[in-house]
Amino acid sequence: MKVSSKLAALGLVLAVAACTNNSPFAAGGGAGGADGANGSVVPGSPSDPRSPAYFQQAVGDRVLFTVNESTLTDAAKATLQGQADWLLQNTDYAARIEGHADEQGTREYNLALGARRANAAREFLISRGVAGNRITTVTYGKERPIEICSQEACYAKNRRAVTVLVANVTG
Repeated sequence: MKVSSKLAALGLVLAVAACTNNSPFAAGGGAGGADGANGSVVPGSPSDPRSPAYFQQAVGDRVLFTVNESTLTDAAKATLQGQADWLLQNTDYAARIEGHADEQGTREYNLALGARRANAAREFLISRGVAGNRITTVTYGKERPIEICSQEACYAKNRRAVTVLVANVTG
């Protein structure tokens, strides 16, 4: 085979290879993307509707409250409805709801307020069909802020109930 024929064959192979895109930087592909081979979903990724990552990012793992309140807002109810739907479809998981408060008030008051917030979220999930034995609560009061400053913008983010998924050992 002549050199020119070999070069032409090599060029053809390279042209065909260029038509496929296995780059990890391509949208939705490669090892760094959420999609697997042929566009399938990678288990455990945020695009996997059964994964905790999906629950946290797409459904939402937290609801916010107004000052000194444990009453659920309409936005909180919408998020909790999504959580209930997800938990009903994914019985391999149970939930621990963590109640939090901002830094205003005494430690004791905020522990009680955090407990009321966690229980409000728990009762909503139960009212939507999630078994009560799958949901526990804990209160942290003002002990675990996600924002630290003495401004309303920070306080608002700390007044929350966070649903944390745990392996459901009770089945």
